[in-house]
Amino acid sequence: MPVGSRRAAQGRAPALGAGSPGTRTHHVAREAAGGRWLVLGRDGRLSAYALGDGGMLRWTQERPGGTAWAGPELVPVPGLNSVSVAQGPDGFVHFVGRRAVHKDEGPPVVDLMSATQFQTGRPVTQWRTLGNPHSERPKAALLGVPAAAVSGPGTVHVFVRNADGDLLLRCEKTGGKWEAWHDPKVRRAQDGTATVTTVSGRVEVLAPGTDVTLRLSRHEPDGAYQRDQDIAHAHAPGSAVALETARDRITYYWADGSHGGVTAHRPGTPPIPLGGAPCRGPVAALRTVLDGYDCTVLAHGTPDSRVMLTACGTENEADGVWWSPTGDHCTGGPALACDAAGRVVLALIGTDGALRVARQNGEPGLALGPSAQV
Repeated sequence: MPVGSRRAAQGRAPALGAGSPGTRTHHVAREAAGGRWLVLGRDGRLSAYALGDGGMLRWTQERPGGTAWAGPELVPVPGLNSVSVAQGPDGFVHFVGRRAVHKDEGPPVVDLMSATQFQTGRPVTQWRTLGNPHSERPKAALLGVPAAAVSGPGTVHVFVRNADGDLLLRCEKTGGKWEAWHDPKVRRAQDGTATVTTVSGRVEVLAPGTDVTLRLSRHEPDGAYQRDQDIAHAHAPGSAVALETARDRITYYWADGSHGGVTAHRPGTPPIPLGGAPCRGPVAALRTVLDGYDCTVLAHGTPDSRVMLTACGTENEADGVWWSPTGDHCTGGPALACDAAGRVVLALIGTDGALRVARQNGEPGLALGPSAQV
């Protein structure tokens, strides 16, 4: 299969253009957002999100499939120290974040925040607090980093580790109100929860444990969450991504907890080591068609911040993969998406805090043009 991942960083396409005059600001990203932070809107334009000083940063493609971007635009949220992105089947983009406000010499006042973007490039709704499951300020300050999922009916689900290491859940009700905190009995969890919503509307959740990988899922789109059998392999917290590789079948990609190399795992089957350099931060995964083949594209950062890229036949990881350096360096994990023309787009936050984007250059396989700052 001519995937061509060895040539991923050797395309000859011209560099992508910067945003239109007047859109460039001096905002600098601290790191990429969590979750799938490069998303395709219903109008065919891509948006990218990151954590910046004073809130969330957003870049927006100026036209579908184009090379010009607007941004970065600051969405102010004072005290925001994490933000994660989840897109629903209706195209709405949901944000959940952790806010820590220092008011005196004691522990910071910590709560979770949420907001929604209904249309590409349009203003984000007012950020609203989801509170904190702990009422005591010292314990509340130990609340973890939230992750979100959106079920088939469009309900937002927020997962977070509490001070005792329990993974808690809060769901949005019809009309925008929120249910009380729910305890699905996931113990000894760490930060770095990964979520996925299948085409049938089910939600699956993966959380790193101390020596195992913890699983939770809804077997029906509107059903109750159930504890699934834990995976007897630990992974590096914050490295996992979940991808639907067949209808209602999930493949997880993560950094192995012992050697740091990327591993593929489908529950019920042995894990598949994917070789290459050790992985730092979250893996990015995208299912798409390359040269007529159903393929999975993967990207990750290394301990020295290099960005590595590969592709393989979907669910054929055991045939081997060949990682290629893109020539870029990133802060946080890279992101993958397809643009309005179906081209693979790789986005990353550079070590200088700027967004860089590369896309397929029209050559066979997974050949990307050089990245450019936008």
